[in-house]
Amino acid sequence: MTIGAAPTPSPAPHTGSSSSARAHKQLLDDQRDERRRTFRRPQRTVQTTLANRTGLGSRHLGFGISLSGGFFALFLLWRFAIQWDRYPNPLPTLAAWIVLLLAAVATLVLVNRLPDRMPTWLFLAVLAMGEVVVGLDLAGYGHGAAVGTYPTAAAAVGALFAVMVSVRRGREIVAATLVLGAVIAAGSVTAARSDPELVAPAILTIGLCVFPPLIGASVVRGFRRIVQRELDLVLVQSTVSQPSSAVGMLASEELARIDLDAETLLDDVATGRTALPLSAAKSAAAAMLATQLRLHLIEGRRETWLHHALTESEFLGPAVNLDDPAGLAGELSPNQRDALLLAIWLLISDTEGAEPTVSLVFGPFGRNNGHVIGEMLRFPIKMIIEGVPRRRVDPETWQAIRVVGPHIDSVRSGQLHVDIECSIDNPADA
Repeated sequence: MTIGAAPTPSPAPHTGSSSSARAHKQLLDDQRDERRRTFRRPQRTVQTTLANRTGLGSRHLGFGISLSGGFFALFLLWRFAIQWDRYPNPLPTLAAWIVLLLAAVATLVLVNRLPDRMPTWLFLAVLAMGEVVVGLDLAGYGHGAAVGTYPTAAAAVGALFAVMVSVRRGREIVAATLVLGAVIAAGSVTAARSDPELVAPAILTIGLCVFPPLIGASVVRGFRRIVQRELDLVLVQSTVSQPSSAVGMLASEELARIDLDAETLLDDVATGRTALPLSAAKSAAAAMLATQLRLHLIEGRRETWLHHALTESEFLGPAVNLDDPAGLAGELSPNQRDALLLAIWLLISDTEGAEPTVSLVFGPFGRNNGHVIGEMLRFPIKMIIEGVPRRRVDPETWQAIRVVGPHIDSVRSGQLHVDIECSIDNPADA
């Protein structure tokens, strides 16, 4: 069985080696992109991931970010109080602060009561309230007519946006924040100033405006990615306990659907809702169900646990190429399976920036590595890792590889090669 393309041996040094390496890398990148586009997470995984996000800590993280933004808002409120006498007309800014406080309290209460995501209409309503606050504050601010005055309530709208980072998409919060920062910049930095040094507080005001929502969106995005990775690993590890060959979660869901369709058809025939002989359309539907059932049963005899672990993982699937025509991965012991999956996971997840690629080749049995040694059989597992320098490989990864079997590692043409000699129980003795 093959997932992606089987890795090719590293070319010997010659004039065309660099072009061959580039072509091979481009091929792997294209395969990664294609698998990422066609990836479909099993419904059970989707439900497990999306269920009870509060229990995963995202809601608590959002509350902490909202609290941090509140301190920025308090500082800006204090700043409004000390420059009260400098305003040409402070009443619009005072009204802006009242509207902002009411909007912040209402938004915070609604966010804590929402089960998952903020509705779009409510998000747009909060943005509209922010626009009202900005308009009132800039009207009272007088476009910099008074020396030493700067927008305060308008800048505190950023703290209002920070309240929503856990219930709306990060790109939406970032876009709204950038627009807000641009408006405040147009009203403060570009205003006429008698002293150039007064521009620095204006820049500080812009920073206080955009800092809470931008940092909050970045923190929430990183946190969700970490949680998603850990959930993905936990769900994929469930394949370790599968038999040597079995259907995965996606195939199980498809088989359940086919079974329901078949039962519905048979029940219609038994109760007389569908007359015999079957019509052409019903016959074609029954034939299609039978064909799909046979195909899934055949796949269940060819696909190993590792195949399902890779194809059902959002993070491993695009980055790992598997070549296991004999299904030898299914013969590994539970400890070897768990260690191999952990090693692959650490190689993929412990990198920054570059996207690594791991190619796995199992077997084949040969004259020197398929012979019986007591009750054990041996076959090679070759791992070819691109994008991960050897010095960046975590020691825990090497420990996991040693559980699979003794290994020899080397670096060739910029790729890390790990040759593992795997020993398994002889299936004939089972």
